[in-house]
Amino acid sequence: MADPKGFLNHGREVATSRPVEERKKDWNEVYVPGSLLPIISKQASRCMDCGIPFCHNGCPLGNLIPEWNDYAYREDWGAASERLHATNNFPEFTGRLCPAPCESACVLGINQPPVTIKNVEVSIIDKAWETGDVAPQIPERLSNKTVAVVGSGPAGLAAAQQLTRAGHTVAVYERADRIGGLLRYGIPEFKMEKRHINRRIEQMRAEGTKFRTGVEIGRDMPATALRKRYDAVVLAVGATTARDLPVPGRELKGIHQAMEYLPLANKVQEGDYVAPPISAEGKHVVVIGGGDTGADCVGTAHRQGAASVTQLEIMPRPNEERDPVSQPWPTFPMLYKVTSAHEEGGERVYSVSTTHFEGDEDGNVQWLHLTEVEFVDGKLTQKPGTERKIPAQLVTLAMGFTGTDRENGLVEQFGLELDERGNIARDADFQTNVPGVFVAGDAGRGQSLIVWAIAEGRSAARGCDRFLTGASELPAPIRPTDRSLMV
Repeated sequence: MADPKGFLNHGREVATSRPVEERKKDWNEVYVPGSLLPIISKQASRCMDCGIPFCHNGCPLGNLIPEWNDYAYREDWGAASERLHATNNFPEFTGRLCPAPCESACVLGINQPPVTIKNVEVSIIDKAWETGDVAPQIPERLSNKTVAVVGSGPAGLAAAQQLTRAGHTVAVYERADRIGGLLRYGIPEFKMEKRHINRRIEQMRAEGTKFRTGVEIGRDMPATALRKRYDAVVLAVGATTARDLPVPGRELKGIHQAMEYLPLANKVQEGDYVAPPISAEGKHVVVIGGGDTGADCVGTAHRQGAASVTQLEIMPRPNEERDPVSQPWPTFPMLYKVTSAHEEGGERVYSVSTTHFEGDEDGNVQWLHLTEVEFVDGKLTQKPGTERKIPAQLVTLAMGFTGTDRENGLVEQFGLELDERGNIARDADFQTNVPGVFVAGDAGRGQSLIVWAIAEGRSAARGCDRFLTGASELPAPIRPTDRSLMV
């Protein structure tokens, strides 16, 4: 145990954010660089090394949290990094982007603020990169087996790294012009600077993974050609079909899906544009959808100089505290969150539904008409007399995703079966109905968390390795046994 009295002697402290007016002027990460290291040993000491560490169950990766908390407390960064990487290929991604279900399951959190597990995690990995403890793990021998991984988001990268380290020759195919999937073009720079992706890609290249960008399987290369060229295929193509809003006026100019809007801002940071083709500058912006993608649109609009930003959510405003009856510990509660983007301004409106859009004579959106809604007999119903309109010169739709892209022909060309939710069906080994074709991440699970994507990438890699070799030396996946704890 790190410190038997740590949780009694030290309160919870988190990373320090840069002043709002400062960070809105740039695209750097919102936290003060180096603000965690002086406090992280004390924060790690708050871990109680519980007899039953429920944080393990809260984390889809089964991270060995008490173990690396103890090493962080002792400032043994090399050992902490080894324990961290034992279950997680990319802790610098999860430490910045994961909503930390592990903290919701922390035993200390029953009656005190939980351990800052996420901050400890990111401190360990940042220190490991600084000290050179993150090095390529080149396989001792090759298997003479080849694997194609389709998609380079967190699931695809995790699967590719595991399979490469097992000795297989792995090529990652990505339809975009750069590797990273939604990590590259869906996550704004202020949440995770892309240098973190770049150095992982260099590590993977040094280990032997090959990368092929600008190739969309199904369009640029048929699935049959991929199957002939490789002994196995792992599909990590995500769930990129966005949910639309079929209301009058949807055809007006200035209404975009979030994933049409956000990548352009990232491309400016990559140097592809001087200014984004879709910009919030000087406009009244409305973001429809109250989740993390919506918050990303809010923060992006602030940095582009929006005149105003309003975020709409059809559901009621969540509670600020856990409801012990409907969301008891250690489940992951749906709570009211104030992200860094929300700290920067704007208005959040709950229990409202868009009825239609209104435009000007040139076909540009100018107004969004909405009405309040409430639950009646378990159904969301419009409240009479609550209709109003708000200015909207740029609207982004961030209402989630409905499944894997079906327009490129990949599903049909492989002959894949889908489950009842429209995801690619797979068995316990993550293998589809087509022998040798595996699926991981959102494509098989549906839209979910980055931590689930990495966990599934590792699991699919193990199933693929077993298919190729008859047995697998890759570590068995560690997953919660109680599905009520899953996010």
